[in-house]
Amino acid sequence: MSAVGIIFSNIHNETIDELTRKRTSASIPFGGRYRLIDFALSNFVNADVTSVGVLTQKNYQSLMDHLGSGKDWDLSRKNGGLIIFPPYSSHRSDFLYENRFEALMSVNGYIERRHEDYVILTDCDNVNVIDYQDVLKQHENSGADITIVYRNQEVTSDLSDHMTIECNDEGRVVKATLRAKVGEVANVAVNVWVINRRLLHGLLVDAATTGAKSFHRDVLFANVRSLKIYGYNYQGIYMHMNSMENYYKGNMLLLTDSVRNELFGNPDKRIYTKVRDSAPTRYGDTAIVQNSFIADGCEIEGTVINSVLFRGVKVAKGTVVKNSILMQDTSVGANCNIDHVITDKNVSIRDRNNLMGCEKVPYYLGKYATV
Repeated sequence: MSAVGIIFSNIHNETIDELTRKRTSASIPFGGRYRLIDFALSNFVNADVTSVGVLTQKNYQSLMDHLGSGKDWDLSRKNGGLIIFPPYSSHRSDFLYENRFEALMSVNGYIERRHEDYVILTDCDNVNVIDYQDVLKQHENSGADITIVYRNQEVTSDLSDHMTIECNDEGRVVKATLRAKVGEVANVAVNVWVINRRLLHGLLVDAATTGAKSFHRDVLFANVRSLKIYGYNYQGIYMHMNSMENYYKGNMLLLTDSVRNELFGNPDKRIYTKVRDSAPTRYGDTAIVQNSFIADGCEIEGTVINSVLFRGVKVAKGTVVKNSILMQDTSVGANCNIDHVITDKNVSIRDRNNLMGCEKVPYYLGKYATV
């Protein structure tokens, strides 16, 4: 039972425009030291999927810097390992994909040449700890051609663009709807699919000959009756990062013991990331820290409450940081009041600044900003 993984790194760039102006959605920082792609990569590695391809489109310099050779995920290998597909990697030098179907067509040759039995496709605009070994086991035991991972839950507004499915008693998909209805309880697809590799290659070729444009409509929906498509019910942690509000809430959830333990506390489902050999965080004599998630390499002289601090953040004496997310190498001067603020990397906040947002609309400072 072997599988190759394919990650879509750019599909959802427009949903959080502020954070993806200079990076892909896959490389959005999360949780003090991670990037969103770390969760998809770690899920693959934890399931012994050691051949992973990452599809890129634009703004992928930070993603390549983060991934490197893949050694931090044990994906720097002679056979398989991590491969990054740059744009224009297909036979058409003028072709830049704009959707999931076109992205897959650009690497269909790679899919054809692989020797694994299955392909696992996943987005990385969310945080989850899906057990791909269990998904593959169900896929194989059921004799499925395609398995769609879903969550049975109430549809919130941020999930309204997700596909919903209905399954019979055996778990086979009998109906699929392109868009979910807000407020109803439904089986909401989380944009993770397992597909027999040879079948996927053939479906893409056949769909392309008919002028197909949509993976959902022209590959999945068009074959609900003719193929054995099953659902896999995943009820674990799932954070959908498709807005600044959800991004803020997702980071703040890490301050909850149950969420933090489910995400990081299972030794069999470790989350790996790029190693940065920083010194431990230094807390000065005047430092006060309450209910906060703080990475290494920080220097805290002020007060930090209910906040997430990434590596290398500096908080000067007399400053109060509350309900905020400060990304890597942010520097906050003395006697500042920071509340409901998100700072991107390398932001500098000078002395005696008062910055305030709210939970639904946090105050955001872009990369390298100085205020």
